[in-house]
Amino acid sequence: MENANTAPRLPRKRRSLAQELVTVLSEQIRDGQLKRGDKLPTESAIMEAHGVSRTVVREAISRLQAAGQVETRHGIGTFVLDTPSPSGFRIDPATVVTLRDVLAILELRISLEVESAGLAALRRNDEQLAAMRAALDALNESAAHAGDAVASDFAFHLEIALSTGNRYFTDIMTHLGTSIIPRTRLNSARLAHDDQQHYMDRLSREHEEIYEAIARQDSDAARAAMRLHLTNSRERLRHAHEEAERAV
Repeated sequence: MENANTAPRLPRKRRSLAQELVTVLSEQIRDGQLKRGDKLPTESAIMEAHGVSRTVVREAISRLQAAGQVETRHGIGTFVLDTPSPSGFRIDPATVVTLRDVLAILELRISLEVESAGLAALRRNDEQLAAMRAALDALNESAAHAGDAVASDFAFHLEIALSTGNRYFTDIMTHLGTSIIPRTRLNSARLAHDDQQHYMDRLSREHEEIYEAIARQDSDAARAAMRLHLTNSRERLRHAHEEAERAV
């Protein structure tokens, strides 16, 4: 992106800084300032140009990736893709607002990601496995920061989809975007009557079991670990949903 140092500083009111940055970058893509194949500036350059933190930049890039506007190639950078057609399939995160919505998304994820994990175990290469490890490490380091945790959580699941070698798994995951991660809309730890650290520790163990099965290329174990992870998430939230309905 040219003239990065002259880019407008982002407003501090109304929408979140991450969404403001998404809007600015999306407009540059639509206006042709950033064209298909163009490499986005580094995180540091975007931080300086727009006066935002690294966390804000990473969340914005994650949202653009989820919308299918950019793709990140690990170790190389983030590149602009074609602007997705308005008629293309996409779940608008703004519509995922209730426990019932999140439960429905989890049901869809179980049917999709269990098989994705099994295929990834059989087909992944060393570079893809390293990308999963990097996403998990980032998730573990940023567990206390919801925005970072969501971006890293989504990155881990997206890397698994990429490792299937089947672009349709990747396309569906990309279009679903970060709305698939319950913490983007709900305080999952509170709803599960769990303290945040214990909740995050449990999620970390579940993720590690998925990773380890994929690392040793055990497709059956990878499917089982992914099913357990997503089923646990569904059951924790289902119990919370039932309690909420009884309280009405």
